[in-house]
Amino acid sequence: MGPDPAVAGARSAVRASLADLAPGALVLVACSGGADSLALAGALSFVAARTGLRAGGVTVDHGLQRGSAERAEEVAGLLRGLGLDPVESVAVSVGRHGGPEAAAREARYAALNEAAERLGARVVLVGHTLDDQAETVLLRLARGSGARSLAGMARSGERYRRPFLGLTRAEVRRACLAMGLAPWDDPHNEDPAYARVRVRRTVLPLLERELGPGVAEALARTASQLREDADALDGWAVRALEKASDLEHSLDVRVLEELPQAVRSRVLRRAAVAAGSPAGTLAAVHVAAVDRLVTDWHGQRGVDLPGRVRAIRRYGKLHFGPAGVAGPGE
Repeated sequence: MGPDPAVAGARSAVRASLADLAPGALVLVACSGGADSLALAGALSFVAARTGLRAGGVTVDHGLQRGSAERAEEVAGLLRGLGLDPVESVAVSVGRHGGPEAAAREARYAALNEAAERLGARVVLVGHTLDDQAETVLLRLARGSGARSLAGMARSGERYRRPFLGLTRAEVRRACLAMGLAPWDDPHNEDPAYARVRVRRTVLPLLERELGPGVAEALARTASQLREDADALDGWAVRALEKASDLEHSLDVRVLEELPQAVRSRVLRRAAVAAGSPAGTLAAVHVAAVDRLVTDWHGQRGVDLPGRVRAIRRYGKLHFGPAGVAGPGE
C-alpha cells in the first residue's frame, strides 16, 4: 500500500524541483515549523535519501513572540529527527522598514542567504503554496503593480525554489499530518492586522462565494502566464538596451522611440538602476518622467531620480549620471 496521495504529491513536487542537481549537492529547507515548511522538510528528507542529495535545514527566530527562541530550537530538533544535517537555528533582529511583514521577510532572507553561503548550499527550498501565490497576486493587484510584480513568486530562481506552488495549502497540510508531523500554527497567521491575513481569511473566501470555486487556482494560473510574458519582455529589453547603448553609456533616442512602451520602460529602468538609482525606490512615476524625455521632448531639463541620479537628453542621446553634474551640452 502506497503513501497518502498528498504525501506522494509533496514528494513528487520536491523530486521534480531538484531533478537538475547532482548527487552530493546540499539542499537546505527553510522551516518555520508550520505545516507547509514542515511537510517540505519531510518530503526533502525522503527524496534526498533516494537521490544522493544532502539535506539540511534552517529555522529563523524572528524574536517577535514570547518563547520564539525555544520554538526555534524545537523546530531544529524536528528537522534533526527527520535526518537533516546540517541544521541551524538562526536568531535575527527585525527592523521596521516597510512595515512588520516586509521587515521580517527581509531579515529572514538575509539570514537564509548567509547560511546558504556559509554552508555551501546549492538550493534553498521554501514552502509557499498555490494559496500563497494567489494571495500575493491579489495584494500586488491592489497596489497597482505591473506585470512583473503580478507574476507572483517564481517557482525556481538562482537560489530559492518553491516546489509547492502547484499544491494547495490544504493538500500540503494533509501531507504534513499524514507524515506524522505535528505543525506549529503561528498566531500571526490569524492576526487581521496583517494585510495578507485579511486576504486569506476574508477577501479570497468572499471571491469564492460570489464568483464560484477555483479563484485561487485561476489567480495562480494568471501569475504563471504573466511571468512568461514578463520574461519575454525583459529579454527584449536587454537586447534593446544593448542596441541603444554607446561607448559613453548613453542611449540613442532614435532607437528608444521605435520600441513599444512596455519594452522602452524596462530599458529606461535598467539604465537608471545601472547608473546607481536603487531598484527598490525607483518607481513607475520616475520611469514615466524619463520616458517623456523620449516621447514628449520639448527642451525640458533633466529628471532627478532616487539615489542622486539624473537623466538628461542632449543631442539625441539620453544620459544617466550623478545629480548635480552637468551633462553633455548642458
